[in-house]
Amino acid sequence: MGLLTGKTALITGAARGIGKAIALKFAAEGANIAFTDLAVNEETEAEIAALGVKAKSYASNAADFAESEAVVQQVKADFGSIDILVNNAGITKDGLMLRMTEQQWDAVIAVNLKSAFNFIHAVVPIMMRQRGGSIINMASVVGVHGNAGQANYSASKAGMIALAKSIAQEMGPKGIRANAIAPGFIDTAMTQALPDEVRKEWCNKIPLRRGGTVEDIANCATFLASDLSSYVSGQVIQVDGGMNM
Repeated sequence: MGLLTGKTALITGAARGIGKAIALKFAAEGANIAFTDLAVNEETEAEIAALGVKAKSYASNAADFAESEAVVQQVKADFGSIDILVNNAGITKDGLMLRMTEQQWDAVIAVNLKSAFNFIHAVVPIMMRQRGGSIINMASVVGVHGNAGQANYSASKAGMIALAKSIAQEMGPKGIRANAIAPGFIDTAMTQALPDEVRKEWCNKIPLRRGGTVEDIANCATFLASDLSSYVSGQVIQVDGGMNM
């Protein structure tokens, strides 16, 4: 029996990267997995299903309210329940404030923050009828501390944190928990493309002297999704090797 056996998890933006790592970890712990991305990803679906659980990929623009509502209802029909929601869909469009365009601002807020509202709005009635559920917002340390050149991204991730705390307060009496994870410097395809000197400088600022892995984030998400964290709600957990204390 895994930590999540018998549960169904819905994860947005999970065809690759952190979202995919969370999906694989949840599946290894026995959860059935529904995941979204802009297009159906049969390869990731097969990889998850190979772990012995039910898995299905859905094409959905998480920033679109109507599409999000429709995909949630389809997941409920296909799986019977939604016990865990991970709001992971996200993009970056970096730039200094003086040069940032309205389009850069609007796109990041829509995909990163409005998508979380869309999916929470659709999932909460289902979790209320089930008298329980765990909602996890993927935030960032820049949502806690800010970051020059990322005003839009930082604002969206700060919003994800406040959203989780607000939902925790509203939905706690219904047995629904909401938390946020704030990853720090994580080794992904994006960060691996940075120059070696930039990566080294960044790691020197981290007490553990290394970047995190997608598995580090997935392990934290598994804790928050499982009954191990049944009395944890409204929290933001920084998974950053001690970079920001």
